[in-house]
Amino acid sequence: MRAHALPAAPEPLRRTHTAMAATPERASATPRRKAGRHRGEGQWAAGHFTPLNGNEQTKKDDDGLNVRTRIETIYAHRGFDSIDGADLRGRMRWWGLYTQRKPGIDGGKTAILEPEELDDEYFMMRVRVDGGRLTTEQLRVVGEISEEFARGTADITDRQNIQYHWIRIEDVPEIWKRLEAVGLSTTEACGDTPRVIIGSPVAGIAEDEIIDGTSAIEEIHRRYIGSKEFSNLPRKFKTAVSGSPVLDVVHEINDVAFVGVRHPEHGPGFDLWVGGGLSTNPKIGVRLGAWVPLEEVPEVWAGVVAIFRDYGYRRLRTRARLKFLVADWGPEKFRQVLEDEYLKRPLSDGPAPEQPVQQWRDHIGVHRQQDGRYYVGFAPRVGRVDGATLTKIADLAEAHGSGRLTTTVEQKMIVLDVTEDQVDSLVAGLEALDLQVKPSTFRRGTMACTGIEFCKLAIVETKARGSWLIDELERRLPEFNEPITINLNGCPNACARIQVADIGLKGQLVMDDNGEQVEGYQVHLGGALGLEPGFGRKVRGLKVTAAELPDYVERLLRRFQEEREDGERFATWAARAEEEALT
Repeated sequence: MRAHALPAAPEPLRRTHTAMAATPERASATPRRKAGRHRGEGQWAAGHFTPLNGNEQTKKDDDGLNVRTRIETIYAHRGFDSIDGADLRGRMRWWGLYTQRKPGIDGGKTAILEPEELDDEYFMMRVRVDGGRLTTEQLRVVGEISEEFARGTADITDRQNIQYHWIRIEDVPEIWKRLEAVGLSTTEACGDTPRVIIGSPVAGIAEDEIIDGTSAIEEIHRRYIGSKEFSNLPRKFKTAVSGSPVLDVVHEINDVAFVGVRHPEHGPGFDLWVGGGLSTNPKIGVRLGAWVPLEEVPEVWAGVVAIFRDYGYRRLRTRARLKFLVADWGPEKFRQVLEDEYLKRPLSDGPAPEQPVQQWRDHIGVHRQQDGRYYVGFAPRVGRVDGATLTKIADLAEAHGSGRLTTTVEQKMIVLDVTEDQVDSLVAGLEALDLQVKPSTFRRGTMACTGIEFCKLAIVETKARGSWLIDELERRLPEFNEPITINLNGCPNACARIQVADIGLKGQLVMDDNGEQVEGYQVHLGGALGLEPGFGRKVRGLKVTAAELPDYVERLLRRFQEEREDGERFATWAARAEEEALT
C-alpha cells in the first residue's frame, strides 16, 4: 500500500496558538544547554526534521491515526496477511493494537528472532479508561466483547485500562463500533501519543479529597486525544491527575503529573511535576514549583506535551522520553521554556504535596463518600479477570444501586455510590466471585505485567506465577499483615513498576543448581512511591529461579519480621539491612 506523505515540516510547529508551541524560528533562537554527548538529538525545535531512524520515518510517511481507515476498509476484509508491515508493527498502535506473541516461543528467543517470527496473527487490544471511570453499561459491553471476540480475556492494567487478547483483525471494526457506542475507545491507547490519563479512582467522592481533577481529564481528552496536534510525539507520553492526599496515581513516574495541593493564598489546585518514568533508565519526576488552578490544567498539559513534541529527542528510541530532556535541562529551564515560549505567561509558585500518612493507597475496602454513601474497593488476582466476571461485576453493582465503577493503578476495581444498607450484600457477592474486599496483604500487594503468555518482549511468565505466589505466601505466612508490594515483570521494561516495589522481580533467564538455564528474576528491594519515593536496591548477583520464588520471599519476609524496628516499613529495613539478610 502506498503511504501518504506528510508535509516536510511537521504541521503542529506552524500553528499560531500562543498557548502551545513556539515557531521553529523562535524555538531555535532560544539558548539551550548542550547535552554534550550527542551531535544532535533529532529535535524539531532545532530544525532537525529529517527522520533519524525507522520509527521516525514511518511517522513522517503517514500519521498513525490514518491507519484506522485502512483497517476498516482493507485489512478487516482481506485479513492479517494483507496488513502493511509499517502499519502492523507501528501505526496500528495508535489505535491500541499490538500483535501478540506467537505461542510456544520460549524467552531465550525473545531478543533473537525477527519481529515477523514473534508475531501471532492475533492482537492485544487496549481499551483506554481515562481516569479509570466506567459506567456499569460500559463495563457490561467490555465484558461482552471479551466473551465474543477475545476468548474471555480482559486484564485490568496498572494504568487503569482494560486489555484484550486474541483479537482478530476482521473483528476490530465491530469492536470499535460497540465500544464507541458507549463512550469508550482505543484511540491512542498505544503509540507515540498521549496515552491514557490516569486519575484518582475516587475523584469527586472521597471525603478527604483536596480537589476533583475529573473536569480537567475530560477536557484534555475532548481537546487533544485523537488530534493530529499531538499524534507524532518522540515516544509515548504518560499523564496523571489526582487531587487525593493519598497520592494514588504514582505521579512520580509519569511524564507529567498534576498533584492536588492547597495554596496558602489561592486555595486548592495542583502541583506540577514532569520527567518521571521507569524502564531501563528510571527517573523520579521533578517538581517545577508551579501551582496550577483546575481550569488551567488542560492548557498547561498541552504546553508540556508540546515541549516534548518540539524539543524531545528523536534520534535514539532509548532516549526518546521526556525524562531525558528534563534531566538535561533541569526543572528551572523547563519551567522557563514552558512559561516563555508556550504559555506566554508566568505560573504561580506553589507548595509541594504533603506525604501521605498511610502506605496503602489503593482504596481497597469499604469507605464512606462525601455524600454519605460508600465505595467498595476489591482485589482481583494480579489484575486478571475475564469477560464473564466483568459482566457479573456490572450486574452486581447495578443490583446494589450503583451505576459506576473505577479501575485503579494497582490493577484493582472499585464500585461507587453504594448505600449503607447495600454494602454487606455487595461485599458478599464480590467475594463469591473471588474478588476480595478484605484481601490478604499478598493478594492486595502483588501486581504482574502481561508476561510471556502474550507479550513479544517478555522473557518469563508473570500472571500465573504471581497468582501462584499469592497462594503460597498466604499458606506459609497467614499472619503476615504488613503492607508489602510484590511486582513481577516479564522483562526489563518495568511495565509492572519493579523498581518502586518493596520486592521487584525483573524477569530473566538464570542458572539453576543443575547448571541449566531456567526462568527466574533479578531482585530489586525497597523501592517506594508516595512515602519517601525511591528505587529499589539491587544486591549484586541476587537472582532467584521461578521455582524458588516462594521460598525466597518467605525467607526474606521472616527476616524482615525478625530484624525490623518498631513501625519500620519494609523499604526502610531493606535499605539498611546487611546483604546476607536479603539473599
